[in-house]
Amino acid sequence: MATERIAIISDVHGNLTALEAVLADVAARGIERVVNLGDDVGKGPRGRAVVDRTTEVCEVNVRGNWDDFLPQILDDGAPEMVWWRDEVGADRLAAIRRRPLCHDLRLSGRRIRLFHASAASVHTRVHFHHTPEEFAGMFAATELTGPGPEPDMVGYGDVHDAYVETDRGRTLFNVGSVGNALDEPSAAYAILEGVPDTVYPAPFGLQLVRLPYDVDAELAAARAADMPQYAAWEQELRTAVYRALTP
Repeated sequence: MATERIAIISDVHGNLTALEAVLADVAARGIERVVNLGDDVGKGPRGRAVVDRTTEVCEVNVRGNWDDFLPQILDDGAPEMVWWRDEVGADRLAAIRRRPLCHDLRLSGRRIRLFHASAASVHTRVHFHHTPEEFAGMFAATELTGPGPEPDMVGYGDVHDAYVETDRGRTLFNVGSVGNALDEPSAAYAILEGVPDTVYPAPFGLQLVRLPYDVDAELAAARAADMPQYAAWEQELRTAVYRALTP
């Protein structure tokens, strides 16, 4: 049985330079399937271009929390939110808000579920340091995931912190962030490898990938666009320290 590799990306956040670096690495590895777990927009300067690129290259695009709420920002909303909303444009915002919230697949006999944040909601955050109850909840059948058997593996994004955790036969993994990593200052994505669409056990792999990219080029694009909250964005890209944690 032939194995196949699938790249899983998430949280590009308007960082086109990081996305192109990841897609180039994916192509260099001969990987043809890409699944995107959302948050193409917000925080960075080029959400419109990122939406166009993920629509072009990804076989599945899942809706993230920014993809969900940014289209609803009103004209009297926070100025930075209005800027990010307008940079993406109404047509693209409407399209990303129609994206599905969950995607299931089978690989080497494993039932794998992919979503942006959690099984409870696209806006419910589950961090690397979580409770046993939060871990179990990621595998639950909910209104977001739909009915059916619970998965053996769950992959998600949202918290910008890549990790893998296995407990009692269930594996939870976070793919990290392509464009706004908050664990180390590099682009991150995951690779799944296995035999597609089979219910029978077979060799399987999960790999987390880290990539350097041209941060200065992306920051130059942000300055050229006169993007709001530039200083906080620069700090996060250079240090991977979340802006809310800075004194």
